Amino acid sequence: MARIPLDPPRTRLFRLAEWYARRSYGVLPDPLAAMGHNPRVLLTDARFETSLARWNRLDPTLKALAVMASAVDIGCSWCVDFGHWISTRAGVDPAKLRAVPNWRDSDVFTDLERQVMAYAEAVTATPPAVTDEMVVELRRRLDDAQLVELTMMVAVENVRSRFNSALGLTSQGFSDRCEIPAPA
Repeated sequence: MARIPLDPPRTRLFRLAEWYARRSYGVLPDPLAAMGHNPRVLLTDARFETSLARWNRLDPTLKALAVMASAVDIGCSWCVDFGHWISTRAGVDPAKLRAVPNWRDSDVFTDLERQVMAYAEAVTATPPAVTDEMVVELRRRLDDAQLVELTMMVAVENVRSRFNSALGLTSQGFSDRCEIPAPA
């Protein structure tokens, strides 16, 4: 159950964000409703997410797997649900997304995809557990711009997942096919 009311004041900004979200996703996402309590936070997040959507140096599948690995590691069921739904809509193989919680034991991933998920988990760890060897291996396959985008996407997912988890936001059923359990 959410730790904050999901019925914020209906400011002009919130109504605009709600209209856009319902048009884009068919429903008002709970994180948006939570942010509606602070219009500056809502506006900053909207600008930031709009900018993120235009980043395109990193392969979309690698980006989705990194984000999903981070969300699973943190245990944000809202992010896992929404991430699965949005990534499959963007063409990412749903079998790969479903296998993220057990990626070390799955045979659906390439070596690079495994390196990306290991890196995402290391970035997500508190404190971060990234090693020089991880970065050297990734730089053999990714250019500097791709590595920076990968790192920032994992950091962004940490912000999203920690915000949602702290406020008790859980799966909204975006993906009724989503079989990715958040860790206990």
